[in-house]
Amino acid sequence: MLSAASAALAVRSLPAFARPQAGDAELRIILDRAAKGSPEQALRDLATIDMHDLSPSARLDLVTARSGLAIDAELLRRFPFGRFGRPYRVTPLAGAWIKHNDAAAIDADTIAIQQDAMAGAGLPAGLLARTIAAIEAVRASTSGPIASALGRQLAALRDQSAAAPPPGVGRIPDGGAYYALLLRRITGDDANPASAERRFEQERRRLSARADALLSKLGHKRGSLGARYSALWRDPRWLYSDDDAGRDRAVADMNRALDAARRRLPAQFAAWPPRSLDVGARRMSRADEAAGRSGYRELPTVTRSGAYYVDLKDIARRPAWTLPGVVHHELLPGHMIQLPIEADAGQHSLRLDYTPAFPEGWAIYAEQMAAADGSFAGDPLAELGHIHWMLFRSCRALADIGIHLHGWSLEQAHARLVEWQGEPGYFAPFPLELDRIAAEPASRAAEAFVWLTVADLARGRERKAFHRIVLADGRKRTDELRRLVTGRK
Repeated sequence: MLSAASAALAVRSLPAFARPQAGDAELRIILDRAAKGSPEQALRDLATIDMHDLSPSARLDLVTARSGLAIDAELLRRFPFGRFGRPYRVTPLAGAWIKHNDAAAIDADTIAIQQDAMAGAGLPAGLLARTIAAIEAVRASTSGPIASALGRQLAALRDQSAAAPPPGVGRIPDGGAYYALLLRRITGDDANPASAERRFEQERRRLSARADALLSKLGHKRGSLGARYSALWRDPRWLYSDDDAGRDRAVADMNRALDAARRRLPAQFAAWPPRSLDVGARRMSRADEAAGRSGYRELPTVTRSGAYYVDLKDIARRPAWTLPGVVHHELLPGHMIQLPIEADAGQHSLRLDYTPAFPEGWAIYAEQMAAADGSFAGDPLAELGHIHWMLFRSCRALADIGIHLHGWSLEQAHARLVEWQGEPGYFAPFPLELDRIAAEPASRAAEAFVWLTVADLARGRERKAFHRIVLADGRKRTDELRRLVTGRK
């Protein structure tokens, strides 16, 4: 629970939230209908809404829905395959086969698979093979109509194996424009793949230069940056013991970093939900650790403390210097500031659909802000851990664009990631991450684009006022954020 000092600070910093306005209820009815109907009809319905009758949160719902629906309408006209925001209906991560409880839905996916392949959007070879293997495993445990429907889907997928293309939507007719629309759909209308790539590369070089200097001071002077990071990763001096004592120590170290982050909040924010302070790093249950469960968050409520349950099963992959950055991303000033504010905003599901990269972009920015505020001052190892996480974000964004627009194979992308950062993010082994990038084009580029948009807009602006604009009333598209920050139409 909150300490007395933290409770007093929370009360002093309690933000005021705007009340609903007369037009909010009407807008929500139209947005509910829009989420289920055609984008063109939804845009016509939304054109009748007067923005002046809406609360600030509802206005964001409206402008976000109009932007996203316009892109969906264009996607539907020009690229009639896949599903909105994704080129492939069935992958190892998507499709009715995952729940395997609706034979009709599985058959509908099978028909769509065949139609999409005819439109030039068949699954790429590696992803196709892994999709077949995943569905085969599920089919082995089912029977009756579900098993039959899965069998038909497997047959349709196997029929595509001989002609399966390499990864990347750039090979689809007009694939460059398709990728650009996907990126705009989940970020903002100011997103452009070419300029975004230049910004990602600029950030990668900046981070690499700083890491090179720090590693050299620590005596790691030879080899690629990735090779030197890998050597540091294996140094036993920075590893926790593989037992309860080691895992307890790791969580205690994270909570010490969290206490320091909590003390910095008044210099960073004018207001935040009081419950945002009532959070901590925690160990998973031993059963969850044994099962290999990924780290997860529980947001704080007025009756329950919030927590980040950190995955420490493979603790040899979590050197002590890699964990402070996790604190700033997952807890403070990252997700545990932004997500509670978002929860209070009551935003519509369509806004969530057209701004999926915003929470992750904010949390990456929060890591960068923590570093700028001195969280790692005098601790080169912790700063190297922070830089590695930031390289992870910028390098996978470059891999996203490289695979989809420059024709990189997954093997080429893997080699570049190894050279640039050496070790993968703990929860994202390179093969798994590259599979996801191949299946979900623009998703990783979008997260980095939001992060760097926020970071670039922050430059030269008063910190507290800027953060209030960024976070108030929930998530935003980057073009709308830019308009709000700069005051330009």
